[in-house]
Amino acid sequence: MKYPDLQIDWLRALVAVVDAGSLSAAAPLVHRSQAAVSMQIKKLEAALGKPVLLRGPRHLQLTPAGAELLGYARRMLALQSEAQTALFGPDLSGRVRLGVPDDYASRYLTPMLRSFAGRYLGVEIELTCEQSTSLIPKVVRGELDLALISRDKPQRGRLLFHEPLVWVGAPQHEIWRKSPMPIAVYEAGSMARTAALSSLAAQGREHRVVYHSSSLAGQLAAVESGLAVAVFTRCSVPPHLQVLNNLPMGFELPALVSMEVAALRSKESQRSAAVDAMYDQMLKTLSNAGGSVEVER
Repeated sequence: MKYPDLQIDWLRALVAVVDAGSLSAAAPLVHRSQAAVSMQIKKLEAALGKPVLLRGPRHLQLTPAGAELLGYARRMLALQSEAQTALFGPDLSGRVRLGVPDDYASRYLTPMLRSFAGRYLGVEIELTCEQSTSLIPKVVRGELDLALISRDKPQRGRLLFHEPLVWVGAPQHEIWRKSPMPIAVYEAGSMARTAALSSLAAQGREHRVVYHSSSLAGQLAAVESGLAVAVFTRCSVPPHLQVLNNLPMGFELPALVSMEVAALRSKESQRSAAVDAMYDQMLKTLSNAGGSVEVER
């Protein structure tokens, strides 16, 4: 029996949509328009004789066939990249000291590192996960080569996308009904902390800080336990917690700003080919990444 050919461009489009979270966010990853990415997916589905993605009003969801194919697609793309690097690419080696905040790590760092590691097997990556307020001075001092940060001031680094801040609570506790409302905040100087406190003050909403933590895990613990509500980046909100919008009249929470997410590189790393490659991968993978729709896996 002759089976249909699964072209590598079709598979690349599928992986890009899953990693980026939407057709529009996937387009720059494969250097095509959104319409072209959609057409690649349609061609793949036509060859399979079944859909790989279900397109809902708010999200894209992998079908069982799409989920099964995804693993094979990743392996085929990785093998192709490995072959291209071995035959045509530079024998790149060295070390990249990379920084990223906890709340951006899983959503944005994973697809970037997956693409990078498949191409540059000889590069060692040293990862530091801290808040942007700690990462920025380390890059400035040359202790880190490159970091994904929330900007603390305009023109800091290369702007990649905007990441919304949202109020988050545990749906079973409804802590937002209390007055004063208990809140959990990050460390002093944190942009999320500043945004939360200034917006509440502007609204005149009575509140009290009951919990401090510099880590995402600590903030999650406070919210999950019903101790407080908190401000998270939208990408870091787990599905079992509630984004607190459309609350009953009288309990509305103030609107929050969006974080400007940027790539920040140290001056000392400008002569490193390994950091050049990682920086290029960050720009390619994450430019216009914010606000993409989640793909259910």
